[in-house]
Amino acid sequence: MVATALPPRLSLAVETIGPNTTTIRSLDWDRSRFDIEFGLQNGTTYNSFLIEADRKALVDTSHAKFQGTYIQQLQEITDLSQLDYLIISHTEPDHSGLVGDILAIAPNVTVVGSKVALQFLENQVHRPFQKLQVKNGDRLDLGQGHELEFVSAPNLHWPDTIFTYDPASQILFTCDAFGMHFCDDRTFDEDLQQLEGDFQYYYECLMAPNARSVLAALKRMKALGEITTIATGHGPLLRRNLREWVDRYQRWSEQKATAETTVLIGYLSDYGYSDRLSQAIARGLVKTGVAVEMVDLRSADPQELIEAVGSARGLVLGTPPSQPSEAVASALSTIFAAAHNKQAIGLYDSYGGDDEPIDALLAQFRNLGLHTAFPPIRVKDQPTETIYQQCEESGTDLGQWLTRADAIQTMKSLNSDLDKALGRLSGGLYIITARKGEVSGAMLASWVVQASFKPLGFTVAVAKDRAIESLMQVGDRFVLNILGEDNYAPLMKHFLKRFPPGADRFAGVETQTASNGSPLLTAALAYLECEVVSRMDCSDHWLVYCQVDQGRVSRADVRTAVHHRKVGNHY
Repeated sequence: MVATALPPRLSLAVETIGPNTTTIRSLDWDRSRFDIEFGLQNGTTYNSFLIEADRKALVDTSHAKFQGTYIQQLQEITDLSQLDYLIISHTEPDHSGLVGDILAIAPNVTVVGSKVALQFLENQVHRPFQKLQVKNGDRLDLGQGHELEFVSAPNLHWPDTIFTYDPASQILFTCDAFGMHFCDDRTFDEDLQQLEGDFQYYYECLMAPNARSVLAALKRMKALGEITTIATGHGPLLRRNLREWVDRYQRWSEQKATAETTVLIGYLSDYGYSDRLSQAIARGLVKTGVAVEMVDLRSADPQELIEAVGSARGLVLGTPPSQPSEAVASALSTIFAAAHNKQAIGLYDSYGGDDEPIDALLAQFRNLGLHTAFPPIRVKDQPTETIYQQCEESGTDLGQWLTRADAIQTMKSLNSDLDKALGRLSGGLYIITARKGEVSGAMLASWVVQASFKPLGFTVAVAKDRAIESLMQVGDRFVLNILGEDNYAPLMKHFLKRFPPGADRFAGVETQTASNGSPLLTAALAYLECEVVSRMDCSDHWLVYCQVDQGRVSRADVRTAVHHRKVGNHY
């Protein structure tokens, strides 16, 4: 392996991973957030691949922050001016950020991609280039057995995505799919236990809202030859535990795709922040067990759109341009024609510079009798962490509203004696408070139990549809505020309120700032500053194991407030 150092905390790693195949991994050790939407604990990588047979092909490039050194490294490996093909798995800037630099050195290279990808790329590089549009099943022969086969994989996680399979090396290049944000010197997935938390977090953030598209891609993968390596766009390449990773994608996606309640999210690719905001709303919906159908209004098939709208319980749309293209105008007309008064509607500003007024759009749906799922999400500037939090919480609110009848039925279905017996389990009363960047959250909790002495640790059960769940990933820090029996009632009442999406949970509550940056309730009996060490999936809850860093008691003569329940099927 050859490694080239770059300040600060950026590096490149080059390694042969198969016959005539080299990976160029751009290691971003300290990146703490990815496009604002979600935090990173272990940095990330941007992976690029070079196949040198009779003809040369580069699969994806890198982030613009690696510009000079990435190009220099490639030039040391091969003569870039003689590059034959540049394969674009998808056009998100972290993978295609250096396409313009490649075109400047190799102006005769043929850029290979899906129809949508090539359209996007034309708007990004602002220069003519030779192109080859490919679709599912198309092949490209590089010689020496490297006859590449392309797999259509839209919405994973952009509408333009393709996979590339090389039978000579048995490598499948998947870009975002099967990836994770994890920066490490090791090229491959050596330690499953170390990686599985980041792998699942990445899936939940980017792939879960597109579970049906994941299943479609997995089905197409089965028609390929043997796959021994999945070369992802982020994180380690999957080889050592390949079957386990693929099985998890299959299992998780089947669980999410079989949900009876579906919400259609219509967004516009390559317009403002429409796609990214839609993903945040989708994450909130998925938390509630609702299936999501992501539809790019620029390329939606009219008949499929009619069927998707007709079967959806809820609709979420990003504002289109005030002067939409013919395709977008047609898609909107189809949605208005198929929508009905038993559905819920939610709207958000795309912030594309020329949006249709959101209130006028909402009025049209209200005139059709649709229920307003959440207040319109108004975006007046480049979206911040707070806006993305509002989007996620709006999705959660919509999902909870759509599944409220199911939740009530589940409560009634539990055996009465068992229900009452389970309800005799008691617990204390606590408020969990956390802050990450601009985003803060709080939750009333009672399912808290000490779990270890060395190190000092406890577990807390957090429902998957809780807003604070996204602030309690592995490595996150928070405060457990322990309530006293002398003054718990006002705090309990406040934090039991249903807050609107994006609302400040701490308005009207006296707080201080803990050493880990989280809010600390001044009226708490005691507090513990904690770090999330691990999480276990427990059906509708996450069981979160936390290590205690420090804490203190403010009123030593007061006992902890205790929560006594009568039934075990709800809080």
